[in-house]
Amino acid sequence: MNRTNNDYSIIATGDGYKLERWGEVTLLRPDPQVIWTGKTDLAKYPRLDAHYVKEGGGGKWRIINKIPEQWTVSFGNLKFWVKPMGFKHTGLFPEQAVNWEKIRKIVGAGVPDRPNVDRQADGDQSQIKVLNLFAYTGGATIAAAAVGAKVTHVDSATNMVERAKQNATLNKLPPDSIRYIVDDCLKFVKREQKRGKKYDAVIMDPPSYGRGPNGELWKLEDNLFALCTEVSKVLEDKPLFFLINSYTTGLQPTVLSNILRLIMGDRGKVEAYELNMATEEKRIVLPCGASGIWTSE
Repeated sequence: MNRTNNDYSIIATGDGYKLERWGEVTLLRPDPQVIWTGKTDLAKYPRLDAHYVKEGGGGKWRIINKIPEQWTVSFGNLKFWVKPMGFKHTGLFPEQAVNWEKIRKIVGAGVPDRPNVDRQADGDQSQIKVLNLFAYTGGATIAAAAVGAKVTHVDSATNMVERAKQNATLNKLPPDSIRYIVDDCLKFVKREQKRGKKYDAVIMDPPSYGRGPNGELWKLEDNLFALCTEVSKVLEDKPLFFLINSYTTGLQPTVLSNILRLIMGDRGKVEAYELNMATEEKRIVLPCGASGIWTSE
């Protein structure tokens, strides 16, 4: 379970909303998992700075107190820009901190048969290569690059890739530690297959819904296994890890576990778990999705 962070905490929940502290700024945002009644009217919280008000299928931010256009928050020694954005987003998913820590631990330990290499070295072929698909603003990218990985960051949204670059700069990462690609993730993976490119690890956070190249509807439940199968083809023969994250409601961790076991075979081990966040409310924990990870040992 993710505990509260110095720069982030969930203050209270109720009536479809969560009240959050992001550094010095307090936001109130919708959360579909909060189906219980709140103890108080969160919109009347005395130090509330901005409220994302639901309207029809969307909504808009209502700014209550003057706040910066964007500001930074820290998770351990990692720093990220946050900003109230469209459709309630801030450009960061704090519940992923547990996965960032896993990534840092595995990458930091290195590949078993190359334990003492300088992974920061320019052009060193022994540098751990990580592919981050549907990479958004780069939380996992920054986590991996900060411990020496060479990361290929792929997302179809140009503005999100630009924010990932800003996060990399904020963390003072070497410019050549991350390769940024704006592309459809599946198309990119298939081209990498043809080029014979391989990676030591893959991270992927596919959306619940999307549109294919010809406008066809893409649903995670219908396409995840096929997608993971294609992605697994760009893994090295002795990979480090394969991490899948999902925010699709109803997709249980066991599903991710089964997919990884079927694709990776009998080697390594699989761990699957619900992502959740502790709150400042007594005994209330907020569910935030599911993750599954295959590791080599």
